[in-house]
Amino acid sequence: MSQRDLVDLRDALRAFAAARDWDSYHTPKNLVMALSAEVGELTDLFQWLTPEEARDAMKDPELAWNVRDELADVMHYLTRLADKLGVDLVEAAFAKIDRNERRFPSGSLIPVPVEKGEQ
Repeated sequence: MSQRDLVDLRDALRAFAAARDWDSYHTPKNLVMALSAEVGELTDLFQWLTPEEARDAMKDPELAWNVRDELADVMHYLTRLADKLGVDLVEAAFAKIDRNERRFPSGSLIPVPVEKGEQ
């Protein structure tokens, strides 16, 4: 993992958009649509692979390059969307893990209901 963090990425993406005067186009609606499109492009890379081929995708240099490129696009749009909405992605992700720990207790196949808004 990189020593750089999401704050560095967020700041770089802000600067990139500002330098091109793209900020007015980076609305939550537009960003989530672009994010969805990029996830589709990532999905396309794996669509017809066998489970084994998908597991070994990073061993194929061309496929690995494309996977990294699409993952980067997904990360960029997700980070930019979270920034525009004021969401701390790391905190949101850890809060989701905490909810899932309660919702899916270890050793049980039956989920436990968790109220929306519950932290």
